[in-house]
Formats: sequence, C-alpha cells, structure tokens
Amino acid sequence: MKRYIKLFALSSLLILGACSQDFLENEPYTDKVTENFYKTPSDAFEGLVAVYDVLQREAYGGPLLISEQASDDCFGGYGIADAQTDIEWDRFLYVSDKDMNKDVWSNAYLGIYRANILLENLGKVNWGSDTALKTRYEAEARFLRAHFHFTAAKMFGDIIPLDHTVTTSEFELPRQAPEVTYALIASDLKFAADNLGPENYSQAGNANYGRITKWAAEAYLARTFLFYTGTYGKADLAGVVSKAEATAYINDAVNNSGHGLVADFANLWLAASFENFVGEDNTEMVWAVRFNGSGKGNWDLHEGNRFQVNIAPRGGSIGRYATGWGGATVNPKLVDSYEAGDTRKAASFIDYAGENLNFDPQAREQRQYTGYSWKKYCPITNAAGTAVVEANGGNFQIDNYQDYAIIRFSDVLLMAAELNLQSNPALAQADYDRVRDRAFKNTTHRKTVSLENIMKERQLELALEGLRYFDLIRQGMTVAKAAIDNNTGDSQFNVTFRTETQGWFPLPQSQIILSNGTITQNPGWN
Repeated sequence: MKRYIKLFALSSLLILGACSQDFLENEPYTDKVTENFYKTPSDAFEGLVAVYDVLQREAYGGPLLISEQASDDCFGGYGIADAQTDIEWDRFLYVSDKDMNKDVWSNAYLGIYRANILLENLGKVNWGSDTALKTRYEAEARFLRAHFHFTAAKMFGDIIPLDHTVTTSEFELPRQAPEVTYALIASDLKFAADNLGPENYSQAGNANYGRITKWAAEAYLARTFLFYTGTYGKADLAGVVSKAEATAYINDAVNNSGHGLVADFANLWLAASFENFVGEDNTEMVWAVRFNGSGKGNWDLHEGNRFQVNIAPRGGSIGRYATGWGGATVNPKLVDSYEAGDTRKAASFIDYAGENLNFDPQAREQRQYTGYSWKKYCPITNAAGTAVVEANGGNFQIDNYQDYAIIRFSDVLLMAAELNLQSNPALAQADYDRVRDRAFKNTTHRKTVSLENIMKERQLELALEGLRYFDLIRQGMTVAKAAIDNNTGDSQFNVTFRTETQGWFPLPQSQIILSNGTITQNPGWN
C-alpha cells in the first residue's frame, strides 16, 4: 500500500496519513505519495514539520496530566459529576472498557511513524552541496523519534521500538526488552547531540524557537540515562552511553549552551507574573512545545494548548485566573513542603484562601477540593475579567497559547548535580546552589548537596511539569509507595500505590485486542 501525503493549508503543517483502498491504483490529483514527494529540501522540511506537529497533541493532558495525578503532587480533581477516570489515575484503578491511555499510545506511535517516513526518504532528496542540511534534518527527526519512544517507554515499560515503517507482516510485533528500546533512543539522541550545531534559539523573536538543538539533545540524553539506569538498575544507557559520557554531555549543556536561569522564578509563568512575564522564548527554555491561539475556535486545528483548560479553576474565572475544569487539584502536602522565603511556592500554586479568592467548591461542583490549584500554565483574564483567549477571538477550551516547557535550564542544572555527585561533588554543589539561590533570591538557604536533597529540589523546582512521578519510579517501588500513599482521614483523598504495577500504566485495551495475543496487559492491571 502506498502512503499518501495529503497537503492542507493548516498553518503550514503537513498532515501525513495512510491511503484508503480507493487510492490504491491511481494517484489522486490533490494528493502526493511518498514515492514522488521527497525531491527538494523544501519537501523534506515539510516532512520535518509534520513530525513536530505531533508534539502539540501530546500536551492535551496525556503523560503530563496523568503522571501528575498519579504522583504525590496532585489528586484527580475535576467536577463532582465528571467521569471517574481521573480519580482512577489518582487511586491506581483501571477500567478496561474506557480504553485508557489510548491517546498516549497512538500519539507516540504517530510521531514515530512520521519520523520514520521522513528518515527513510531523506536519501531521495536532491540536496545539492548542502549535505549539512540533510544531517540537520536527520538529527532533528531522530531526536523526535527518541522523544516519542521515551514518552511511551516511561509510561508503559516494555514497548515496540520501531526504526522503520512497518510492513503488513509486522502489524503484530511483540514488545521488546527495555534495553532494545533504550539502545535505539540513546543512539538517536547521541546522533542529534553530536551532529547539531551550537545554536541557542531561546532568543526573543527567533523564528527557530521550539526546534531541537544540540543542547536539548544533550539534556535529553541525561534525562533518559537517569531514568533508565535508576529504573532498571543499570550502569549505562543500554550499552550506548556510559555515565561518564552522559555527565560530559550535561556539563557541556551547562557550560556552553548559552542558556541560563531567569532572575525571578515567578516571571517564567504568565499567571504568576502577568505584566512581568519574561515571555516563552527566554533563556531558560532549553526545549518547549510551541502553541498559539490562531485556531479561533476551529476544532480541526491543533495550534492551541488544550491542556491548560483542564487545570484552570472550575466554575468560572476568579480574579485574574481564567475558567477551566478544575483537574488535578494540588496536594497540600506539596505546598507545605516549601520553606519560608521560597518564591516558587506562590509562583506555582493558586492559594484561594491566601489570595482572598472566594472559591466555593460546592457551588462550583469541584471534586477533591484542597484549596490549591495550578498557577503554572493557568490561563488568565484581562483587566475586564474576560479570558484573554476569548478576548482575542478564541475558544477557551482549545485556543490557549502558553508553550509547554519540556526542558528548563534549572532541570539541566539539577541533572548535572545528580550526575556529578560522586565524581565531582564540588561541581554538583555549584549547580545545585544556582537553583536554590534563585528560589530564595539569596545565598543563605544553601544546603549540602546529596541525592536526597537533589530529588527534593526537583520536586519543588519542577512541580506540575510532568516529571515528579517518573522521578519517584526511578528511585524504586519502596520510595514511590512511601511518597504516593495518602490517608488523611478523608476518604476522598485516600490513595494506595500498588507496587505490583511496578509503576507502569496500563496499556490501552484496544491495542491488546488488536495484537491477537502478541501483547499482554502490564502486571497489576488485569
């Protein structure tokens, strides 16, 4: 079967899809097939944009929201009459007929498929003398392929790694051991880190902001190294990247990337700073998924950040915070863990009582009300009390526009501290101090660097950014259970982490059925 590339004028995005039986014999006038499409560098660029396009679908509340609800940082939340799925994530329950995680799985493999399509066709393009451009596109595509594989692997454990587009005889491939998947991830990221140039796109107005850089690849290598070696008890990243190499990569990102910390943590987040917001293309953003509000209510486009409405205050705008669905209410235990003087506390969470906001959970039908919700990523209203996205002609559900930060420089510093902890404790201390100093705006709150302190700092610095659950999992089931289990005396907040799941989420039931027995459900979810 030929693979067709349908060309639509959707914000310059190229949508790739499989053909129907009607198109098997004749090439349609309005479509191009992969066999004749990839001829020029411009064609290759459109194919690369199509791979990037999948990133926008990830931030609708998939791994980010699910993992935060499953962690010790948040509960399920949403409305009293809403479906119970989100409480199920919070409480580690499973209902197979809901096909839970279907979008997480399908989006990851859509991204892998599009990356493989491009990689298999780069050799058909007439690059002329610009072979460096071919290498750049290959590096970006391989990074994205690694990202999509890692997104699935950190959620589901054993997955099906694909370094090519599958044929009909491969539709029922089995899952592979983690070392097979992570060897592919590591090879792709290493290629990207070694072949991309030293550009830093986090500069105001830079048209390439959001594209993969050498520094993003080096940081992502460190992230996958720490997760894989911790989770599986290995000394290196699937035999491809040693600890010394991972450390060298992250140190390079710290010292030579040109990235740095924004002076005031609050200014990173629109709802925390308003007029003092530094903008999304700031020096701290090593890699972020870009969004905009250009869709203007068109549900067929995927330009807006559809995640933001999930965590915004339920039942109507309140103060400068725009309305949403009230998902993933924040655990007071997290809020209380910040020390006095830590500026990240007020910048990360809406404190309804502390900010004199009259939030009536019964009138708003808020489930699992804790008094706190997300300030990070919360959409805002204008001075007249209208959601900014609606004032700009958009739909508050689908046209929010804040970018989703996947790697911030503070994360790079903390990963560097962790990787240097044994081999260069003085360097680890210096990297750790930079994060603490920014949080308190002084040098008097420093602590001696240790693995325990680094992990706590990660929770405080990177709260609500989709990393906490996976940081717990890589420390082992005992640590994860001690953190996640919750019994406050109020049954609606009772949580029991089930170690028999080994921390993996359930596979979508539809994939198990389609595999004809090749794929079985993860342990603890039957």
